Amino acid sequence: MSKSINKVVLAYSGGLDTSVILKWLRETYDCEVVAFAADLGQGEELEEVRVKAKATGASQVFIDDLQEEFVRDFVFPAFRAGAIYESQYLLGTSLARPLIAKRQIEIAKQTGAEAVSHGATGKGNDQVRFELTYQALAPEIRIIAPWREWDLNSREVLIAYAKKHGIPVPVTKARPYSSDRNLLHISFEGGILEDPWAAPPDDMFLLSVSPQDAPDQAQEVVMDFEAGDPVAIDGEKLSPAKLLARLNQLGGRHGIGRVDLVENRYVGMKSRGVYETPGGTILRQAHLAMESLCLDREVLRLRDSLLTNYSELVYYGYWYSPEMELLQSFMDQAQQPVSGQVRLELYKGNVTVTGRRSPNSLYRPDIATFEADTVYNQADATGFIRLNGLRLRIRHALAEQLGGLKR
Repeated sequence: MSKSINKVVLAYSGGLDTSVILKWLRETYDCEVVAFAADLGQGEELEEVRVKAKATGASQVFIDDLQEEFVRDFVFPAFRAGAIYESQYLLGTSLARPLIAKRQIEIAKQTGAEAVSHGATGKGNDQVRFELTYQALAPEIRIIAPWREWDLNSREVLIAYAKKHGIPVPVTKARPYSSDRNLLHISFEGGILEDPWAAPPDDMFLLSVSPQDAPDQAQEVVMDFEAGDPVAIDGEKLSPAKLLARLNQLGGRHGIGRVDLVENRYVGMKSRGVYETPGGTILRQAHLAMESLCLDREVLRLRDSLLTNYSELVYYGYWYSPEMELLQSFMDQAQQPVSGQVRLELYKGNVTVTGRRSPNSLYRPDIATFEADTVYNQADATGFIRLNGLRLRIRHALAEQLGGLKR
């Protein structure tokens, strides 16, 4: 094992895995370890993380509040693009990883570290997301992925290692699943959820009540948009992080945003995940309603044709790639007219759009009306339909010659 590393920056959470990794790095590489924890709105007391990192041997500890940057520069751009993976997943974890990795690289340069490390396993997507970002932003940096190097291959072995080295191990009952939380969502996977037939336990959910227990009275919400981004709720202007937090509160109260899916990981296997994304679910519905009023039909069709590519780039970890820069530029340009207001009704797990208005509206009541008008000549539709039906008539004539149209 090479001993040429003097300092490494570790993405540190204070949990069992990264606490063991911190000690393992010091022992294996005989180096300083700088611990870095990102506050992305996970709702935990991170000062305790600082104390634990120092006690475990970290030479420095960075705890950075990145909530506003996370929502402004990662969540909102993705929602401007309409990003959604495999029709259901709003990419909460996928969007957080490139920000954490970017800040790691900044700290590595600031502290003179030669390497970075993470606690992602060799089976998941996160290892790819972290390491593609490292390579995009600092290709010279050395990457240490302990789960792909060590022989500590189970929770029991990790606990034994921790006890041997005096690392505090929580005595609380282990949760029968793993979770990851930030301001956009909380995810649950593994353990009892590995059986795709097993229903998630009711007490697992943290951000939302069950729709059955949600209020019997619907709640109306009005959201303001500017150039594709939400800027106010019920007339109150809010920063990106505060706005998403408010939406989480509203959505959670009404049981909105629960998703249970089997998804395709980038590394080739399927996995079952359960997600709570209350605020993001409301935001997506409102954004779609705003677009329906403001976006040209062909722009919308082109955007939707690129949606799968964009969402996969986020999920796979290519946030800092040339193709992503190109796609984001297109998405942002397309969103310039998407401004106005959307009125929503929240009720027992559902988000219903009840109104939308915009100074950039392409909807013309004088043209769309079923009443008499002087703008649209209905007789013009005859030629339009005949021209569009020409290829169908030709196909039918050929089929008749060949003995009938086959289905």
